[in-house]
Amino acid sequence: MVPALIMFRRLRRRLVVSLAAVALAFGGLVAFSGVSQAAAQGPCDIYTAGGTPCVAAHSTTRALFASYNGPLYQVQRASDSALRDIGVLSAGGVADAAAQDAFCAGTTCTITRLYDQTGDGNTLVYQGPGGTGGADTAAAATTEALSVGGQKAYALYINPGNSYFAYNSTGGVPTGSSPEGEYMVTSGTHVNNKCCFDYGNTETDHHADGNGAMDAINFGTECWFGGCSGTGPWVQADIENGLFSGGSKTWNPNQVSQTSRFVTAMLKNDGTTQMALKGAGAQSGSLTQLYSGALPSGWSPMHKQGAIILGSGGDCCQTNTNASAGTFYEGAMVKGYPSDATDAAVQADIAAAGYSTTTPFTPGARVSLQATTSCCTGDYLQHDTSDDKVVIAPVTSSSSATVKGDATWIVRAGLANSNCVSFESANTPGSYLRHYAFQLHLQPNDGTGQFAADATFCSKPGNSGTGYSLQSFNYPAKYIRHYSFTGYIASDGGTNAWDNTSMWAQDTSWLAASPWS
Repeated sequence: MVPALIMFRRLRRRLVVSLAAVALAFGGLVAFSGVSQAAAQGPCDIYTAGGTPCVAAHSTTRALFASYNGPLYQVQRASDSALRDIGVLSAGGVADAAAQDAFCAGTTCTITRLYDQTGDGNTLVYQGPGGTGGADTAAAATTEALSVGGQKAYALYINPGNSYFAYNSTGGVPTGSSPEGEYMVTSGTHVNNKCCFDYGNTETDHHADGNGAMDAINFGTECWFGGCSGTGPWVQADIENGLFSGGSKTWNPNQVSQTSRFVTAMLKNDGTTQMALKGAGAQSGSLTQLYSGALPSGWSPMHKQGAIILGSGGDCCQTNTNASAGTFYEGAMVKGYPSDATDAAVQADIAAAGYSTTTPFTPGARVSLQATTSCCTGDYLQHDTSDDKVVIAPVTSSSSATVKGDATWIVRAGLANSNCVSFESANTPGSYLRHYAFQLHLQPNDGTGQFAADATFCSKPGNSGTGYSLQSFNYPAKYIRHYSFTGYIASDGGTNAWDNTSMWAQDTSWLAASPWS
């Protein structure tokens, strides 16, 4: 692209970038059919019927009571720091993801809090400046979209450096040796072996206060005491000073790796003599009893303090940062020791909720790829009309039909691998986004294996924690990147100018926005 054209695009950006949020306010990134239906009952209704009522209930995906019609979570957008509560489509229903999409259009958003649906005031807030205080940050709001009962929703996708905390002295969370149960729906595909992806009861002072001061579900691949069998991830108990797969520091041979895309994890602890761990795929099937028996020696009775943690261990994150990764869709904590029948009924409700994967990169879908770097959130990946090169440039509702079409791509099954995707131009049928000498071009498919490989990309969670990153099929260390307003495939460091590590994660992360054409 000639220098004069680059200067023109920079000037045009200054004039129109402020209009991008308005231009994107229509629709979500994926269309979902059907009308949200209120649940006849939710997990917390089931727990109440079983005599073990919920004292905390959190979710970014759905209501956990059939009658709940309040906010699920709060998002904050980067452009102006404005806040928006995201509720449900109807009482007892699925999250109103379209409201989030409209609010966050043209900028990025984070999830700043998860509201407690019980009304007891146990709302989780991120552990960082502007949140509950501390060294962490709020998680990106759009990293993972999914479907719940055929409706779009978003996950709380926690990366290292994200965590949430709540403490309300009158919130009713069990303390001392009182019995307690809890569950969460998480993912077996986004985990690590760092301490500690937890959800549950924790210390009020953010310190490790001794054996039994915590009572939280842990999910990840961390093998605390050694001797673990399998690769994980596993459902374990974080009861402070250790992650327990069973009733002792010795590895429990009945543990099972939970690798499903959606996983139900359960822990219950009577506070004095026994605990139990259960796990299952969250889309179907019954719970597996991983452990049921005595509390570990030295951890009885429990000394729970009644705060709530999500995404980190108990001695985090006021002066340090969380190291763990994990995904949270929903979870609840209950007063009392739930029966096995109640556990089974909750699992059946979770399976019936209809958790499933969704992606904007479904073959046949149209999509526009929006830059997420702070300089360029009004820019979209498009082919330049003056040559066959691919650039980023602004698009607004007042742009010409040609410009809108240039920034719209038709998703096709990957020409070199059907598990990945290729992008056909909406304006130039038969021409595809491909790399040549590491620069992106729009060229006609010549039917060769080389073209197919160059035109195939694999969708991954965004390298910056936001949106999606598109990995080159034949150069897997390289991702689609914008650099000086031009498209490349780039690695995080290297000899080429576009491999510069500065802003690489942001420049390689894209929002899959509603198609302009």
